[in-house]
Amino acid sequence: MIDLKENTCPTREQRANGINAYFGKASELIKDAREGKLVHRERSFQQNSGCILNFYLTVRVATIRDAVMIMHAPVGCSSPALLYREVYRRIPVGLGRPEKFDFHWLTTNFNDKDVVFGAVDKLKFAIQEAEDRYHPKAIIILTSCTSGIIGEDIEGVVNDIQPEINATIVPVHCEGIRSRIVQTGYDAFWHSILKYLVKKPQKKQKDLVNVASMLSYTWQDRREITRLLAKLELRANFIPEFATVEQFEILSEAAVTAPLCPTYTEYLSKGLEQEYGVPYFLYPSPVGIKNTSEWLRKIASYTGKESLVEQVIAEEENEWVPKMEAIRNEFQKINPDGEAFTVLGSLGQGRLLTQTPYFHELGLSMPVTICQDFDDLVVDEVEKVVEEVGDFEIVVNTFQAAEVSHTARKHDPDMVLSCPFMGSAYKREKGQTRIHALRGDGRDWSAQAGYTGAVACGNFLLQSTKNKAFQKTMLSKTEDPYHKWWYEQPDTDYYLGKKVSKEDGIK
Repeated sequence: MIDLKENTCPTREQRANGINAYFGKASELIKDAREGKLVHRERSFQQNSGCILNFYLTVRVATIRDAVMIMHAPVGCSSPALLYREVYRRIPVGLGRPEKFDFHWLTTNFNDKDVVFGAVDKLKFAIQEAEDRYHPKAIIILTSCTSGIIGEDIEGVVNDIQPEINATIVPVHCEGIRSRIVQTGYDAFWHSILKYLVKKPQKKQKDLVNVASMLSYTWQDRREITRLLAKLELRANFIPEFATVEQFEILSEAAVTAPLCPTYTEYLSKGLEQEYGVPYFLYPSPVGIKNTSEWLRKIASYTGKESLVEQVIAEEENEWVPKMEAIRNEFQKINPDGEAFTVLGSLGQGRLLTQTPYFHELGLSMPVTICQDFDDLVVDEVEKVVEEVGDFEIVVNTFQAAEVSHTARKHDPDMVLSCPFMGSAYKREKGQTRIHALRGDGRDWSAQAGYTGAVACGNFLLQSTKNKAFQKTMLSKTEDPYHKWWYEQPDTDYYLGKKVSKEDGIK
């Protein structure tokens, strides 16, 4: 039950028993989750963590086209928006990026005095400044650790100043200290979107499909989803990147909410059904040939396109399945002993459920995966994945580079697919490349979703096996940051709840 009378959502720990540290077989993780044995375990040595304000949320909210983002925070908290302004601008206008396009965000620039006396006057000033400068349709306030610790009354400010402001003010409680699970930031954002921006439907649009995505899907994926839905005579309402405020307002009018990433959009999907009767499904996602076809069938079942979808799927599979088979055959030739090509994936929960079957579709084996976090919402689906591809080792790990490096060294897969903060996992003679492209990469090979994405990603992975210059350079030119002792440990469980001495593996 989503309670929109509340200022924000529960954390993933509270509502779904979220954790970010686990080592063992996927089957054991499922068993522990079903028996209620999953509990948070503190690392005695931790190199990094995910901020629910900055790591994912800031770079997405900033792209909402007719809104202004205000960060009620010290100025440093706004730094990621500077980076992603440049990343998103790499998408050519010719590929469909909005021509009139810029990011607008402000910061209240908390200082020492504000921490003692509060900064509500600064926040009111920033809201008025956003209104006067940019005349937006929405002003989205992102809270921070600092505003949360001192107990700023954000809703009080909003209620006080909203009558003077034309834009809809949307407070989002995404204080980094709220949760260890970065997905809580998404939930908090969707809670506020449901509470403040989504309007009661004026009419139901039978051809409109809500498509909510995660950070790492690319512009080419957007083009592919648009293409496929158009063949079904449907339109995609993409959120949140590059969306207008109106696109959020009409979420209630869609025929169905379909995910690109189920775990990051689950809160929104359930809220739209609860409040406005918009049906949704969470699985599958359109990654790989098989799951893309099933994704389209699901959408068709909600939009009355059952007969048309089979024609579309037949046309698409006739074109793309032979190309996938050719890639699969190339991978089979790499290991002369006949063993399957092995990969280590650094995945979020959504990619755990989508990339793992995709690797299987390519004929690849995944003996181990690194999952960013884990909660009870995906237990059933992970169990289905294990039934489909077999058991595998899973490391639940939010950007702990030493643990990633240990896992890569221990399993020594043919290819390590990396995410940010991968440490020295690159120090190896075998393959190393990225698990996904930046959203601002507009090139064809950056596609990951749909039929074109299945083939583009497969070809990219195949190409990565043929050029190892990066690995060779890094192996010879960079010092290993960890002692040999660390790699001799039987697993990465060593730093969970244990005291650390100066000699324990870190240089």
